Amino acid sequence: MVDAMENNVRSSVESLGDRTVYVQKWPWIFGGDYPWWKYWQRPLPSVKEMHELANRAKSIEALSFEAAVNGQTVKYQSNNVENATVMIVSHDFNKIKSFELTEGRYFTESESNSGRPVTILGSSVAEGLYNHTSAVGKQITVLDRKMEVIGVFKEEGKSLMGTEMDNTVVIPINFGRNIINIRSDRIDPYIKAKVKEGVSIQYASDELKSIMRSLRRLRPVDEDNFSINQSSLLSNNITSIFSTLDIAGIIIGGFSILVGGFSIANIMFVSVRERTHQIGIQKSLGAKNYFILMQFLFEAVVLCIIGGLVGLMIIYILTLIITYAADFTLTLTLKNISLGILISAAIGLISGFIPAYSASKLDPVEAIRTNG
Repeated sequence: MVDAMENNVRSSVESLGDRTVYVQKWPWIFGGDYPWWKYWQRPLPSVKEMHELANRAKSIEALSFEAAVNGQTVKYQSNNVENATVMIVSHDFNKIKSFELTEGRYFTESESNSGRPVTILGSSVAEGLYNHTSAVGKQITVLDRKMEVIGVFKEEGKSLMGTEMDNTVVIPINFGRNIINIRSDRIDPYIKAKVKEGVSIQYASDELKSIMRSLRRLRPVDEDNFSINQSSLLSNNITSIFSTLDIAGIIIGGFSILVGGFSIANIMFVSVRERTHQIGIQKSLGAKNYFILMQFLFEAVVLCIIGGLVGLMIIYILTLIITYAADFTLTLTLKNISLGILISAAIGLISGFIPAYSASKLDPVEAIRTNG
Protein backbone atom coordinates (compact mmCIF):
# COMPACT_ATOMS: atom_id res chain seq x y z
CA MET A 1 0.00 0.00 0.00
CA VAL A 2 2.79 2.43 0.91
CA ASP A 3 4.69 1.62 -2.31
CA ALA A 4 1.54 2.18 -4.40
CA MET A 5 0.83 5.49 -2.66
CA GLU A 6 4.42 6.63 -3.18
CA ASN A 7 4.39 5.65 -6.87
CA ASN A 8 1.11 7.52 -7.43
CA VAL A 9 2.34 10.64 -5.64
CA ARG A 10 5.69 10.60 -7.43
CA SER A 11 4.08 10.14 -10.84
CA SER A 12 1.76 13.08 -10.06
CA VAL A 13 4.75 15.22 -9.05
CA GLU A 14 6.58 14.20 -12.23
CA SER A 15 3.57 15.40 -14.24
CA LEU A 16 4.44 18.92 -13.04
CA GLY A 17 7.58 18.68 -15.18
CA ASP A 18 11.12 17.88 -14.05
CA ARG A 19 12.46 20.85 -16.07
CA THR A 20 9.67 23.23 -15.16
CA VAL A 21 9.91 26.12 -12.69
CA TYR A 22 6.91 28.01 -11.27
CA VAL A 23 6.84 31.69 -10.27
CA GLN A 24 4.01 32.05 -7.75
CA LYS A 25 2.73 34.06 -4.84
CA TRP A 26 2.69 31.09 -2.46
CA PRO A 27 5.46 28.54 -1.81
CA TRP A 28 4.72 24.83 -2.13
CA ILE A 29 6.45 24.07 1.15
CA PHE A 30 6.22 26.40 4.14
CA GLY A 31 9.10 26.56 6.56
CA GLY A 32 11.00 28.74 8.98
CA ASP A 33 9.56 31.62 10.97
CA TYR A 34 8.20 33.56 7.99
CA PRO A 35 4.70 34.78 9.06
CA TRP A 36 1.74 33.73 6.92
CA TRP A 37 0.39 37.28 6.62
CA LYS A 38 3.49 38.29 4.68
CA TYR A 39 2.69 35.58 2.13
CA TRP A 40 -0.84 36.97 1.94
CA GLN A 41 0.43 40.50 1.25
CA ARG A 42 2.55 39.43 -1.70
CA PRO A 43 1.47 40.67 -5.15
CA LEU A 44 0.33 38.13 -7.72
CA PRO A 45 2.46 37.36 -10.80
CA SER A 46 1.34 39.33 -13.85
CA VAL A 47 1.28 38.90 -17.63
CA LYS A 48 3.65 41.86 -17.92
CA GLU A 49 6.16 40.10 -15.65
CA MET A 50 5.90 37.00 -17.82
CA HIS A 51 6.81 39.03 -20.92
CA GLU A 52 9.72 40.67 -19.09
CA LEU A 53 11.02 37.28 -17.95
CA ALA A 54 10.76 36.01 -21.53
CA ASN A 55 12.84 38.96 -22.76
CA ARG A 56 15.53 38.77 -20.05
CA ALA A 57 15.92 35.13 -19.01
CA LYS A 58 18.60 33.31 -21.04
CA SER A 59 18.10 29.93 -19.39
CA ILE A 60 14.39 29.65 -20.17
CA GLU A 61 13.04 28.04 -23.34
CA ALA A 62 9.39 29.08 -22.97
CA LEU A 63 7.04 30.75 -20.47
CA SER A 64 3.30 30.56 -19.93
CA PHE A 65 0.89 32.55 -17.78
CA GLU A 66 -1.83 30.32 -16.34
CA ALA A 67 -4.83 30.59 -14.04
CA ALA A 68 -7.77 28.31 -13.27
CA VAL A 69 -11.36 28.73 -12.11
CA ASN A 70 -12.87 25.59 -10.60
CA GLY A 71 -16.45 24.42 -10.17
CA GLN A 72 -17.89 25.71 -13.45
CA THR A 73 -20.83 24.30 -15.42
CA VAL A 74 -20.31 23.73 -19.14
CA LYS A 75 -23.37 23.53 -21.39
CA TYR A 76 -24.13 22.31 -24.91
CA GLN A 77 -27.80 22.33 -25.85
CA SER A 78 -29.48 20.13 -23.18
CA ASN A 79 -26.24 18.52 -21.94
CA ASN A 80 -24.35 19.82 -18.92
CA VAL A 81 -21.00 18.98 -17.32
CA GLU A 82 -20.60 20.27 -13.77
CA ASN A 83 -17.51 21.00 -11.65
CA ALA A 84 -15.31 21.61 -14.69
CA THR A 85 -12.15 23.72 -14.48
CA VAL A 86 -11.82 26.69 -16.82
CA MET A 87 -8.10 27.22 -17.46
CA ILE A 88 -6.72 30.47 -18.90
CA VAL A 89 -3.38 30.08 -20.69
CA SER A 90 -1.02 32.23 -22.73
CA HIS A 91 0.02 31.09 -26.20
CA ASP A 92 3.19 29.13 -25.29
CA PHE A 93 1.26 26.80 -22.98
CA ASN A 94 1.73 24.00 -25.55
CA LYS A 95 5.53 24.41 -25.41
CA ILE A 96 5.59 23.64 -21.69
CA LYS A 97 2.71 21.25 -21.01
CA SER A 98 3.03 17.89 -22.74
CA PHE A 99 -0.31 16.76 -24.18
CA GLU A 100 -1.97 15.14 -27.19
CA LEU A 101 -5.16 16.02 -29.04
CA THR A 102 -7.60 13.32 -30.17
CA GLU A 103 -9.18 15.76 -32.62
CA GLY A 104 -8.84 19.34 -33.72
CA ARG A 105 -5.85 21.61 -33.14
CA TYR A 106 -4.18 24.04 -30.75
CA PHE A 107 -4.77 27.81 -30.70
CA THR A 108 -3.15 29.84 -33.46
CA GLU A 109 -1.09 32.86 -32.45
CA SER A 110 -3.73 35.09 -34.00
CA GLU A 111 -6.48 33.50 -31.90
CA SER A 112 -4.43 33.89 -28.72
CA ASN A 113 -3.52 37.53 -29.39
CA SER A 114 -6.94 38.67 -30.59
CA GLY A 115 -8.84 36.93 -27.80
CA ARG A 116 -11.17 34.92 -30.00
CA PRO A 117 -13.81 32.86 -28.09
CA VAL A 118 -12.27 29.46 -28.85
CA THR A 119 -11.56 26.56 -26.52
CA ILE A 120 -9.99 23.12 -26.21
CA LEU A 121 -11.92 20.60 -24.10
CA GLY A 122 -10.72 17.84 -21.82
CA SER A 123 -11.79 14.30 -22.75
CA SER A 124 -14.32 13.99 -19.88
CA VAL A 125 -15.97 17.32 -20.73
CA ALA A 126 -16.19 16.44 -24.43
CA GLU A 127 -17.64 13.00 -23.68
CA GLY A 128 -20.21 14.44 -21.29
CA LEU A 129 -21.36 17.09 -23.78
CA TYR A 130 -21.14 15.26 -27.11
CA ASN A 131 -21.35 11.55 -26.16
CA HIS A 132 -18.52 10.24 -28.40
CA THR A 133 -19.47 12.42 -31.38
CA SER A 134 -17.12 15.04 -32.80
CA ALA A 135 -16.85 18.21 -30.72
CA VAL A 136 -14.82 20.35 -33.13
CA GLY A 137 -16.75 23.22 -34.66
CA LYS A 138 -19.54 23.10 -32.08
CA GLN A 139 -20.23 25.68 -29.39
CA ILE A 140 -20.31 25.48 -25.61
CA THR A 141 -21.51 27.92 -22.99
CA VAL A 142 -19.45 28.53 -19.88
CA LEU A 143 -19.23 31.59 -17.61
CA ASP A 144 -22.22 32.92 -19.60
CA ARG A 145 -20.11 33.12 -22.76
CA LYS A 146 -20.33 31.09 -25.96
CA MET A 147 -17.11 29.53 -27.25
CA GLU A 148 -16.22 27.47 -30.30
CA VAL A 149 -14.54 24.12 -29.71
CA ILE A 150 -11.38 23.74 -31.82
CA GLY A 151 -9.83 20.67 -30.16
CA VAL A 152 -10.13 17.86 -27.59
CA PHE A 153 -7.35 16.66 -25.30
CA LYS A 154 -6.48 12.97 -25.14
CA GLU A 155 -7.56 11.28 -21.89
CA GLU A 156 -4.81 11.49 -19.26
CA GLY A 157 -6.36 9.81 -16.21
CA LYS A 158 -6.53 11.06 -12.64
CA SER A 159 -3.61 12.79 -10.93
CA LEU A 160 -3.20 13.41 -7.21
CA MET A 161 -1.73 16.84 -8.02
CA GLY A 162 -4.70 17.80 -10.19
CA THR A 163 -2.52 18.29 -13.29
CA GLU A 164 -4.68 16.21 -15.65
CA MET A 165 -6.64 17.94 -18.41
CA ASP A 166 -9.63 15.55 -18.60
CA ASN A 167 -12.10 17.82 -16.79
CA THR A 168 -10.72 21.09 -18.13
CA VAL A 169 -11.86 23.81 -20.55
CA VAL A 170 -8.79 25.68 -21.84
CA ILE A 171 -9.19 29.19 -23.28
CA PRO A 172 -6.68 31.84 -24.50
CA ILE A 173 -5.70 34.43 -21.93
CA ASN A 174 -6.71 37.46 -24.01
CA PHE A 175 -10.24 36.08 -24.20
CA GLY A 176 -10.32 34.83 -20.61
CA ARG A 177 -9.16 38.10 -19.05
CA ASN A 178 -12.37 39.74 -20.38
CA ILE A 179 -14.59 37.40 -18.37
CA ILE A 180 -12.33 36.50 -15.41
CA ASN A 181 -10.31 38.77 -13.15
CA ILE A 182 -6.81 37.34 -13.55
CA ARG A 183 -5.59 39.64 -10.75
CA SER A 184 -7.79 37.91 -8.20
CA ASP A 185 -6.35 35.91 -5.30
CA ARG A 186 -9.21 33.45 -5.73
CA ILE A 187 -7.72 32.02 -8.93
CA ASP A 188 -4.05 32.35 -7.85
CA PRO A 189 -2.40 32.85 -11.27
CA TYR A 190 1.19 31.77 -11.85
CA ILE A 191 3.99 31.88 -14.41
CA LYS A 192 5.35 28.54 -15.62
CA ALA A 193 8.82 28.37 -17.19
CA LYS A 194 10.45 25.55 -19.13
CA VAL A 195 14.20 25.34 -18.59
CA LYS A 196 16.48 24.87 -21.60
CA GLU A 197 18.22 21.51 -22.03
CA GLY A 198 21.74 21.54 -20.60
CA VAL A 199 20.90 24.24 -18.06
CA SER A 200 20.60 23.24 -14.40
CA ILE A 201 17.26 23.80 -12.67
CA GLN A 202 19.00 25.64 -9.85
CA TYR A 203 20.72 28.05 -12.23
CA ALA A 204 17.42 28.81 -13.99
CA SER A 205 15.68 29.30 -10.62
CA ASP A 206 18.38 31.71 -9.48
CA GLU A 207 18.14 33.64 -12.74
CA LEU A 208 14.34 33.95 -12.47
CA LYS A 209 14.69 35.03 -8.86
CA SER A 210 17.20 37.73 -9.77
CA ILE A 211 15.00 39.08 -12.61
CA MET A 212 11.84 39.04 -10.46
CA ARG A 213 13.60 40.99 -7.70
CA SER A 214 14.67 43.54 -10.32
CA LEU A 215 11.16 43.80 -11.79
CA ARG A 216 9.67 44.38 -8.35
CA ARG A 217 12.42 46.83 -7.40
CA LEU A 218 13.44 44.98 -4.25
CA ARG A 219 16.49 46.21 -2.40
CA PRO A 220 19.24 43.73 -1.40
CA VAL A 221 17.98 43.78 2.19
CA ASP A 222 14.34 43.19 1.18
CA GLU A 223 12.79 39.74 1.39
CA ASP A 224 11.41 38.06 -1.72
CA ASN A 225 7.72 38.82 -2.29
CA PHE A 226 7.29 35.82 -4.61
CA SER A 227 8.15 32.11 -4.62
CA ILE A 228 10.17 30.06 -7.10
CA ASN A 229 8.79 26.51 -6.95
CA GLN A 230 10.01 23.35 -8.63
CA SER A 231 9.11 19.67 -8.47
CA SER A 232 12.34 18.74 -6.64
CA LEU A 233 11.00 20.60 -3.57
CA LEU A 234 8.05 18.21 -3.41
CA SER A 235 10.16 15.16 -4.33
CA ASN A 236 12.52 15.76 -1.42
CA ASN A 237 9.59 16.25 0.94
CA ILE A 238 7.89 13.10 -0.38
CA THR A 239 11.06 11.09 0.26
CA SER A 240 11.13 12.13 3.92
CA ILE A 241 7.39 11.48 4.37
CA PHE A 242 7.49 8.00 2.90
CA SER A 243 10.69 7.16 4.78
CA THR A 244 8.70 7.84 7.95
CA LEU A 245 5.80 5.69 6.65
CA ASP A 246 8.26 2.89 5.84
CA ILE A 247 9.56 2.96 9.41
CA ALA A 248 5.98 2.85 10.72
CA GLY A 249 5.24 -0.07 8.39
CA ILE A 250 8.32 -1.93 9.63
CA ILE A 251 7.23 -1.45 13.25
CA ILE A 252 3.65 -2.62 12.55
CA GLY A 253 4.90 -5.53 10.46
CA GLY A 254 7.45 -6.34 13.17
CA PHE A 255 4.67 -7.06 15.66
CA SER A 256 3.00 -9.40 13.17
CA ILE A 257 6.30 -11.14 12.52
CA LEU A 258 6.91 -11.47 16.28
CA VAL A 259 3.52 -13.12 16.81
CA GLY A 260 4.05 -15.36 13.80
CA GLY A 261 7.53 -16.31 15.02
CA PHE A 262 6.21 -17.43 18.43
CA SER A 263 3.49 -19.44 16.68
CA ILE A 264 6.04 -21.24 14.51
CA ALA A 265 8.26 -21.93 17.54
CA ASN A 266 5.29 -23.42 19.45
CA ILE A 267 4.35 -25.60 16.47
CA MET A 268 7.93 -26.89 16.20
CA PHE A 269 8.17 -27.59 19.96
CA VAL A 270 4.96 -29.62 19.69
CA SER A 271 6.37 -31.43 16.65
CA VAL A 272 9.59 -32.28 18.53
CA ARG A 273 7.60 -33.54 21.53
CA GLU A 274 5.34 -35.75 19.39
CA ARG A 275 8.29 -37.19 17.47
CA THR A 276 10.71 -37.69 20.36
CA HIS A 277 10.50 -41.48 20.01
CA GLN A 278 11.22 -41.21 16.27
CA ILE A 279 14.22 -38.94 16.97
CA GLY A 280 15.59 -41.54 19.42
CA ILE A 281 15.30 -44.28 16.79
CA GLN A 282 17.05 -42.08 14.18
CA LYS A 283 19.90 -41.36 16.59
CA SER A 284 20.23 -45.02 17.55
CA LEU A 285 20.60 -45.84 13.85
CA GLY A 286 23.49 -43.36 13.54
CA ALA A 287 21.83 -40.02 12.71
CA LYS A 288 24.13 -37.16 13.67
CA ASN A 289 23.03 -34.13 15.68
CA TYR A 290 23.37 -31.79 12.68
CA PHE A 291 21.08 -34.08 10.63
CA ILE A 292 18.34 -33.83 13.26
CA LEU A 293 18.95 -30.06 13.53
CA MET A 294 18.73 -29.54 9.77
CA GLN A 295 15.65 -31.78 9.50
CA PHE A 296 13.60 -29.63 11.88
CA LEU A 297 15.03 -26.36 10.58
CA PHE A 298 14.03 -27.40 7.05
CA GLU A 299 10.51 -28.18 8.24
CA ALA A 300 10.23 -24.80 9.97
CA VAL A 301 11.45 -22.92 6.88
CA VAL A 302 9.12 -24.84 4.54
CA LEU A 303 6.20 -24.22 6.90
CA CYS A 304 6.93 -20.45 6.91
CA ILE A 305 7.41 -20.25 3.13
CA ILE A 306 4.08 -22.03 2.56
CA GLY A 307 2.43 -19.51 4.90
CA GLY A 308 4.17 -16.68 3.07
CA LEU A 309 2.98 -17.94 -0.32
CA VAL A 310 -0.59 -18.23 0.95
CA GLY A 311 -0.34 -14.66 2.28
CA LEU A 312 1.01 -13.42 -1.06
CA MET A 313 -1.86 -15.11 -2.89
CA ILE A 314 -4.39 -13.41 -0.60
CA ILE A 315 -2.66 -10.06 -1.11
CA TYR A 316 -2.63 -10.55 -4.90
CA ILE A 317 -6.39 -11.14 -4.89
CA LEU A 318 -6.88 -8.04 -2.72
CA THR A 319 -4.78 -5.93 -5.11
CA LEU A 320 -7.05 -6.95 -7.99
CA ILE A 321 -10.19 -6.15 -6.00
CA ILE A 322 -8.89 -2.74 -4.85
CA THR A 323 -7.54 -1.82 -8.29
CA TYR A 324 -10.83 -2.48 -10.08
CA ALA A 325 -13.27 -1.50 -7.31
CA ALA A 326 -11.57 1.61 -5.90
CA ASP A 327 -9.83 2.87 -9.07
CA PHE A 328 -6.53 2.88 -7.19
CA THR A 329 -3.66 1.06 -8.88
CA LEU A 330 -2.21 -1.44 -6.42
CA THR A 331 0.57 -3.72 -7.68
CA LEU A 332 2.30 -6.66 -6.03
CA THR A 333 5.86 -6.08 -7.26
CA LEU A 334 8.60 -8.67 -7.71
CA LYS A 335 10.59 -6.81 -5.05
CA ASN A 336 7.80 -7.21 -2.48
CA ILE A 337 7.24 -10.87 -3.45
CA SER A 338 10.96 -11.64 -3.02
CA LEU A 339 11.10 -9.71 0.24
CA GLY A 340 8.06 -11.56 1.60
CA ILE A 341 9.50 -14.99 0.79
CA LEU A 342 12.94 -14.10 2.21
CA ILE A 343 11.40 -12.78 5.44
CA SER A 344 9.27 -15.94 5.72
CA ALA A 345 12.35 -18.12 5.31
CA ALA A 346 14.29 -16.02 7.84
CA ILE A 347 11.49 -16.31 10.41
CA GLY A 348 11.49 -20.08 9.87
CA LEU A 349 15.21 -20.25 10.60
CA ILE A 350 15.03 -18.01 13.67
CA SER A 351 11.85 -19.47 15.18
CA GLY A 352 12.74 -23.06 14.40
CA PHE A 353 16.32 -23.01 15.61
CA ILE A 354 15.71 -23.53 19.36
CA PRO A 355 13.20 -26.40 18.87
CA ALA A 356 15.51 -27.99 16.27
CA TYR A 357 18.55 -27.58 18.54
CA SER A 358 16.72 -29.13 21.48
CA ALA A 359 15.75 -32.07 19.25
CA SER A 360 19.34 -32.56 18.11
CA LYS A 361 20.56 -32.72 21.75
CA LEU A 362 18.10 -35.40 22.89
CA ASP A 363 19.61 -38.51 24.44
CA PRO A 364 18.68 -41.44 22.13
CA VAL A 365 17.94 -43.87 25.01
CA GLU A 366 15.70 -41.40 26.85
CA ALA A 367 14.04 -40.40 23.58
CA ILE A 368 13.15 -44.03 22.72
CA ARG A 369 11.75 -44.63 26.19
CA THR A 370 9.47 -41.59 25.92
CA ASN A 371 6.87 -43.41 23.84
CA GLY A 372 8.13 -46.92 24.54
